[in-house]
Amino acid sequence: MDLRPPGLRALLGRPRRLVAAAAAVVVLAGAGTWTAVASDAPPPVHRTDKVMAVDGVHLDTSFFTTSGTGRRPAVLLAHGFGGSKDDMRAEAEDLARDGYAVLTWSARGFGRSTGKIGLNDPKGEVADVSRLIDWLAKQPQVQLDKPGDPRVGMAGGSYGGAISLLAAGYDARVDAIAPSITYWNLADALFPNGVFKKLWAGIFFNTGGGCANFQPELCAMYNRVAESGKPDAAAVKLLEERSPSAVGSRIKVPTLFFQGQTDSLFTLSQSDAAAKAVKANGAPVDVDWIAGGHDGGDLETSRVEGRVTSWFDRYLKGDKNTDTGPAFRITRTGGVDSTDGAALLRGATAGSYPGLESDRKDIALKGGTQRVANPAGASPPGVSALPGLGGGGLAQLSSLGVGVSLDFPGQYARFDSAPMTDSLQITGTPTATVHLTSTTDDAVLFGKVYDVGPDGTQQVLPSQLVASIRVEGAKSGQDVTLTLPAIDHEVQKGHRLRLVLASTDLGYASPTAPATYTVSLKSPLSVPTAPQVDTAAAPLPAWVWWLPAAGALAALALLLTGRRRTGGPAADPALAEVPLQITDLSKRYKGSTDRYAVKELSFRVEKGQVLGLLGPNGAGKTTTLRMLMGLIKPDGGEVRVFGHAIRPGAPVLSRVGAFVEGAGFLPHLSGRENLELYWQATGRPPEDSHIDEALEIAGLGDALARAVRTYSQGMRQRLAIAQAMLGLPDLLILDEPTNGLDPPQIREMREVMIRYAAAGRTVIVSSHLLAEVEQSCTHLVVMDRGRLVQAGPVADIVGTGDTILVGTGTPVEEPVVEKVAALPGVASVTSTADGLLVRMEPGGSAPRLVAELVRLDVPVASVGPHRRLEDAFLTLIGGSA
Repeated sequence: MDLRPPGLRALLGRPRRLVAAAAAVVVLAGAGTWTAVASDAPPPVHRTDKVMAVDGVHLDTSFFTTSGTGRRPAVLLAHGFGGSKDDMRAEAEDLARDGYAVLTWSARGFGRSTGKIGLNDPKGEVADVSRLIDWLAKQPQVQLDKPGDPRVGMAGGSYGGAISLLAAGYDARVDAIAPSITYWNLADALFPNGVFKKLWAGIFFNTGGGCANFQPELCAMYNRVAESGKPDAAAVKLLEERSPSAVGSRIKVPTLFFQGQTDSLFTLSQSDAAAKAVKANGAPVDVDWIAGGHDGGDLETSRVEGRVTSWFDRYLKGDKNTDTGPAFRITRTGGVDSTDGAALLRGATAGSYPGLESDRKDIALKGGTQRVANPAGASPPGVSALPGLGGGGLAQLSSLGVGVSLDFPGQYARFDSAPMTDSLQITGTPTATVHLTSTTDDAVLFGKVYDVGPDGTQQVLPSQLVASIRVEGAKSGQDVTLTLPAIDHEVQKGHRLRLVLASTDLGYASPTAPATYTVSLKSPLSVPTAPQVDTAAAPLPAWVWWLPAAGALAALALLLTGRRRTGGPAADPALAEVPLQITDLSKRYKGSTDRYAVKELSFRVEKGQVLGLLGPNGAGKTTTLRMLMGLIKPDGGEVRVFGHAIRPGAPVLSRVGAFVEGAGFLPHLSGRENLELYWQATGRPPEDSHIDEALEIAGLGDALARAVRTYSQGMRQRLAIAQAMLGLPDLLILDEPTNGLDPPQIREMREVMIRYAAAGRTVIVSSHLLAEVEQSCTHLVVMDRGRLVQAGPVADIVGTGDTILVGTGTPVEEPVVEKVAALPGVASVTSTADGLLVRMEPGGSAPRLVAELVRLDVPVASVGPHRRLEDAFLTLIGGSA
């Protein structure tokens, strides 16, 4: 999992009395060298890069401003763990255009900066931030509250979010902060209730480049805890001293907290503790629970950055008319846009932050006394989440309405409620008290709450979250109160709640000595409901809730095909060699009987084709792809793949590979290791993966042996497509595979698609880049308003038109161009480096045009039809674009 979410913050390293002694920041390189940064909108942003010497460490920095003589507030943007200042460039440019002076930097041990990683050490990374503030105070572009004290805010996510909190606690010059998906107490995050979160801790140290890149005391601490499997008091103390909670009473600035609901690393309880502490200090505090997190999901980057800007406009610029948003907001995923199948995110808000324990309701559970085995070596472990897998993590399956958490028989106790008589919204932390007795003194339990469907088999573990607890002296028996993970989840009428207490979990270290736990209930399950939180739009029916906007969606659906085989239409032998046949396919808008997202769509795709699916927004392209993948059931017509009718879980889907909106990878593993781990998760034999063939087509070369965190965006895209090609599916579906790529990377992606189809397989690509589709696709399907407009070979669709290319070899002078434009039958003329593009009016004559050009002494060298795909596309869809 990439620990570099958008929006990060920095920390200030020392109390204010030490700040004045800033001997200084020494500029080693790039002093005064300003470089213009390209921008689509005025004013242009300028960037200067400097390497600064700070207390013996070199920090690589970038400073962003716009032209003008006026002073403006400053913003420090801190990057996430494993990243660098470059991750913050786009956000920095946006803030600069909004009237801020923005400084980004690579923290110690990352990017081009030197030094050992100190996990936001107050004497290291935090002190560095104070030195950066000293530097800002000397810049003529930066607004000052008084000499040496710039008006400054901080923002960042994860590692960078923590540094912003620490900065506000250590340096009184910080005026406002907006930390995102970060921690309040790092010891509590990595050692929750005395249990070692081993997988996330391992990801941290490996993402940092290995133990040797950390301060010696941190490396020794990690090795000690990883070997014993149990945190000691010294380890807890070391991490607590580097946590914002250590200076919580000193953070008194306006604070906007964003926390991820899909996050097994830094859970909602971290921001809850932080918000309460800062609020108690008298500072303005808003809390925003976003859809995604370290385990994947939608990070809502655009909305988050927009709200951060508003926060700074209010508290740095002093604009009291700025709307900073509600005091509390939750993003709830519910519903889809029927035009394109994209998941809809709805905001639920409240006028004050309710915390995690608001308006509790008791739910009676049944289960009696049960025995739970802790196996020798704590193996095999149960599975709740795969930390760090991002968009490919198990957390996405909550949105699918499918539970794949693994609780091994004999290793867990379960307690069930009666079916709900009404829908129940849980917002916060459920709790329950149990009595635990163990055959050993040291016992560890993992608690989780499932949403169980009416049939008793479909289980959903909201956000795949689990709570751990260590019980010392368990031999004598103890009553233990479990505070379960904070969630925002609706339990529908007829569903039941299930409390599960397991002895092992993949993400954590359990005692290796075999033991038997005896568990019984001592209280009902108490759930918070937060009725004051109002959802912006009415809830949609349950069937739409399993459509996440995640890159692994299609792959996860395919994983389930082997378990969900049901009866359906017989295969059509006549179509056995046809990759795709769509016949009269229709899908109505939800709640409508006569409005269609897709209507009576029919087309056929043959082997070896690269087919481009085109259409304006709302044309029904993504809805069609989701029906093709068995994710949405059509209202009429059918989809057949190699003669088999498609339905959810159809076995023939094993012959389909899909790439939808990216994929999540473990950044510390190599490209090959990521693909091998993904294939292992499918449960299919290793020899069926054809991993070498997929990688050869993707063309990643020697990069396969490198950690994914070193990959460019283009390399990540190719790795994601290689993942979709594992098993060499006969039909490959790519939805916007070139998003975020530069022209050379787009060209490489084009070659990947062409190579894949060259072996007799079929590729369907949906893209808005018409010029690229024209070069990479052999056939096209053009849709508009849910209907088929035209289908056929690219050459047939592009080959006719009303535009003539007149080659002259040299540019034509402007007065002559104007004369050509005034000729009868000529609609418009565009001058090019090689001649003229002449668009004819209806009835215009090419021979007459040539005669007139000769009369005007235009040096005509060649004449021929010219029509780009863009021209053809716009002609076909008329005014829909």
